[in-house]
Amino acid sequence: MKSKISILSFFLLFTTFITLQAQKSSLILRGGVNIANVTTTNNGNISDANSLTSFQAGFIGDIHLASIVYFQPGVLFTGKGSKTQSGSTSDATYYRATSNPYYIEVPANIVFKSPTGPVKFFAGAGPYIAVGVAGKNKVDGKFLGTAFHSEENIEFSNDDPTTLDYEEGSGFGIMKRFDYGLNGTAGIEFKKTVLSVNYGLGLAKLQSGSNSSEDDKNKHRVLSFTLGVRL
Repeated sequence: MKSKISILSFFLLFTTFITLQAQKSSLILRGGVNIANVTTTNNGNISDANSLTSFQAGFIGDIHLASIVYFQPGVLFTGKGSKTQSGSTSDATYYRATSNPYYIEVPANIVFKSPTGPVKFFAGAGPYIAVGVAGKNKVDGKFLGTAFHSEENIEFSNDDPTTLDYEEGSGFGIMKRFDYGLNGTAGIEFKKTVLSVNYGLGLAKLQSGSNSSEDDKNKHRVLSFTLGVRL
């Protein structure tokens, strides 16, 4: 499965690069900090205390379509997830659990830029799809002064997205391999660098084997701050 994902990522990156060269646009190397979280209610609310710091890195295309309109596809390695915590490390009884899955994500944004000047402002939005490839679940804490720790790899279902009515490899404690949602992005760009703030609104449920409309909670939310370098 991982080899198929790697081949798909290379193909997407290669296709994007060829398209950029043909249209005399550019490729941006981008990385930054993710503030990840997961919704806790069916209405999509989150708890700020559950935010988890992670990262992202990858490539974003910048294809000029017309006037101030640009198309920005990309391939990113990005961390998501959340944490729960009770007490503090100085307490006799303390508990912290983190779930930090990593995805190869393909965003596809339409972006509008200010028309003139060496410094441009931009904003845009679009969909994304993502494939889970790695990650860790960790638990740390103390009980009456005695410390404990556990760590395990996140297990993803081996779902084939073409089989819409059945999810292969689903089960309790197993995450859905495929994520999808909407992006928002805004920022400022100079001749060679791009500063941006991005938000990912996940629409896919995280738990595998769950297709009930009564179980809409637990979806990814990611706020990121990134620096890009135009290649």
